[in-house]
Amino acid sequence: MERFENNLKNQMNTANNVSYPDFDRMWSSIQQDELKVAGGESIPIRPRKRKRIAIITGISVALMATPVYAALNYDWSHLLSYKAGIQTALEQGLGQTIEKSVTKDGITLTVHTAFIDENRTFLLYSLDPGSTRAGEQIAFDRIGLKDKEGHSVEGHYSHQWNEELGVFQGYFETDWVAEGQIADIEFAMENIRFTGDGTQSIPYDPQNPNTQVFPIQKDGIDSVTLQSFEQAEGNVLLQSAIRFTDPEMNSRSWVRIQATDDKNEMIKEVKPSTFGTPAATGEYLGQQIFNSDSLRAEGTTFQLAYDRTLQSADGIWSLNMALSKKQMANGTWKDVLNIPVDQVPGETKIHEMIVTPTQVRLILTHEEKYTRFPFMDYQLDIGGTLLNGGVWFIQGQSNKTELRFEMAGLNAASLANQPVSLIAKHRVDEFAGDKNPIRLTDISAEHQTLTSSIAGYPITWTYYMKDHNLYVESLSSDPAFGGVNQTYYLDGEDRNYGMPAIIGLLGDDNNKHMDVYENFDKTELEVYISNYTTHKRDDVLRIPLKAGK
Repeated sequence: MERFENNLKNQMNTANNVSYPDFDRMWSSIQQDELKVAGGESIPIRPRKRKRIAIITGISVALMATPVYAALNYDWSHLLSYKAGIQTALEQGLGQTIEKSVTKDGITLTVHTAFIDENRTFLLYSLDPGSTRAGEQIAFDRIGLKDKEGHSVEGHYSHQWNEELGVFQGYFETDWVAEGQIADIEFAMENIRFTGDGTQSIPYDPQNPNTQVFPIQKDGIDSVTLQSFEQAEGNVLLQSAIRFTDPEMNSRSWVRIQATDDKNEMIKEVKPSTFGTPAATGEYLGQQIFNSDSLRAEGTTFQLAYDRTLQSADGIWSLNMALSKKQMANGTWKDVLNIPVDQVPGETKIHEMIVTPTQVRLILTHEEKYTRFPFMDYQLDIGGTLLNGGVWFIQGQSNKTELRFEMAGLNAASLANQPVSLIAKHRVDEFAGDKNPIRLTDISAEHQTLTSSIAGYPITWTYYMKDHNLYVESLSSDPAFGGVNQTYYLDGEDRNYGMPAIIGLLGDDNNKHMDVYENFDKTELEVYISNYTTHKRDDVLRIPLKAGK
């Protein structure tokens, strides 16, 4: 997953490239039994797939006390563009200097600086591939920490190539924090993969509305299945489902469809695309939206593009270090607030504000489990300076939610004297559906429509058979309607839910939804709305948290 997201970050820096998913919103939109995902434009990427690691010790390596480059000689600002709090702390001279290196087979790993915050451990590293670099990017079989008891610590990483210095600059981040003031840990990378672009032409026929399957049997990819769905404004959605023979490819590769016109020029997507969504049956799903006329023009060709391993450097690059909390802890303070938020369900309170040199965190508590704070955009107003933030759900704590804000350009100590307010915008509420059925009759391959309403919002339904599956689409002309999240039918008293056929995003402007009922063999069906959302895009909630001094 990290490899895939690193590539997308690099693509963002090149003009006219494909957009990529909003991973934070994707994660925020996961309900207990429901996944709603979609693409976004130029939004911070946070890798979500974490790997537990078992790092082997006892490898003979050469340790260097002084690295080739000191951390201060590096410009980390581009890498940390979405980690503004770390960049701010670095500019303030904070962070524990590590500057330890290890070299193996001509490849040098250096850990430069560590930040041990109140709720995260963050390492800045560089990797000098020497003369072995054979690809534009790198990936690892394993990367992570191990504590003194030998327990593996999960986390995620990101890196970028520095052409001038000839090194990869990266960071490793984890929400693990040592219990004591000082922690002896090991940071290690196992098996470095140098990767580049791979392609495979596919004879996809855009005029054929049926599902098309193409065997690949190359570079760890088994097959690709393509389906097309008509969209508004003369567009078509191309959905790809990738099966892998190498399971590591699922988490490491960015697989997408590329379309080329008769002049050998790439056909660009007209809306943000989504890649890497896991399917229930194990496939890797992608969604790309093209102009229908461009995609179906004579002479258009298609190929599968992906990342492939060009060269491997097997082994383990590991460094032992003692991490200290002292520096960051000295700049950390907490304020118990217990402010009721009556505008939000679930008896929600803003319980506590935690301020560190890199972050401001608001801890929300609610009596009802899994209560969602019903806004999409969050800011913290600190004496007129605005910090952007987002929602974080805490694993294993269903009665707590966090709002986190990167400390961009501010000093933690100065916040103690500043007035602070929370600003929440674009309200999205979720409601349970009603008990009124939507009756689908004369079900066939022909597209048929009917209309209904819920809570006064009009809904147009389109249903049809395709590849022995029933597709049920819903769409509303009212922009205040957020969309149907899921449908179901009753078998006795049991609910049978449709599977989302296209990926949607909570709070998105597009309220179209599509469910699929596989292996359907009837001509009639009554479906129900499981839940739906509504928008109040102009709604703003402002909550004073503390007065200035």
